[in-house]
Amino acid sequence: MEKTLAETIKEITKTHLELNNGLILGQCLSAVGWVNNTVPNTKNIIELSMTDVAGGGIVAGAAIAGRRPIFVVRFQDFMYLNSSMLVNYAAKAKELFGVSAPVFIRALATEKKGTGPTHSGIMHSMFMHAPGFRVCSPMTPTEYKEIWEDFMANNNPMFVSEHRHSFNQVDDIKDIVLPESKITIYGIGYARFNVLKAIEILNREGIKCNFINLLWLKPLKLTERKIESLTKTRIGLVVDSGFEIAGASQSIAYELMKKTKIYVEALGAEDRSVGTAERYENTTPSVGKIVNKVRGLIKIKN
Repeated sequence: MEKTLAETIKEITKTHLELNNGLILGQCLSAVGWVNNTVPNTKNIIELSMTDVAGGGIVAGAAIAGRRPIFVVRFQDFMYLNSSMLVNYAAKAKELFGVSAPVFIRALATEKKGTGPTHSGIMHSMFMHAPGFRVCSPMTPTEYKEIWEDFMANNNPMFVSEHRHSFNQVDDIKDIVLPESKITIYGIGYARFNVLKAIEILNREGIKCNFINLLWLKPLKLTERKIESLTKTRIGLVVDSGFEIAGASQSIAYELMKKTKIYVEALGAEDRSVGTAERYENTTPSVGKIVNKVRGLIKIKN
């Protein structure tokens, strides 16, 4: 039976802790659910104190000692507090001092269900901005295996933008390239699932869409095939779960325009704080919002 993403993360972690003398650190790792069943009950687990300013320094030290630590941050918003030692030491040490500090940062995201203003953010854009990080957003077992192999082969800290709503995912998410498509949509992280649902609706309306997965945000891996699709449709859209303003979606849209001289827009979370009540939620762009955005872009193109 094929493994879910959660089971894959758990298996990779167990192997790392038991066979590689690795470490996993975080708050409440062994609490109810063991971080959505992604943390194994085995050795080399370190429970950090309930402070969100010290963890980054502790894991940076463990990385310098050669333990290749996994740092679990249960809500991505907490990265604002945890980031100082990661941004200002772990990410810079290799370039400035010749000392590598490879930390595997598991930053979990969630949304809806009243998670509110300090538990609903998706912060991978912030770590794209900081020099020295590799940044990715895996949503499938195959993707997670790829990014883990990359981490073990490199000596840079890696920011892994996870989303709890993807943990039951089993199947790969495939690119879609169709003849006579009118637009190429690039999807990041959890937004990819809503993009695929939107494409089904648009196809029924006669608007064919190409769909391109973006796993790697930094370094941005734009293969010739991913760019070729845009050169054929002559208009593009990048959709992300993170905030749109100065975020990954705008940055990647700019890179695509620079490479192709073709118009590409960005779509992400709105520039406003998240509330706890349902009416104040600020989530991954909805299926309806993506559909309306594409309709508007097609009108501009025509």
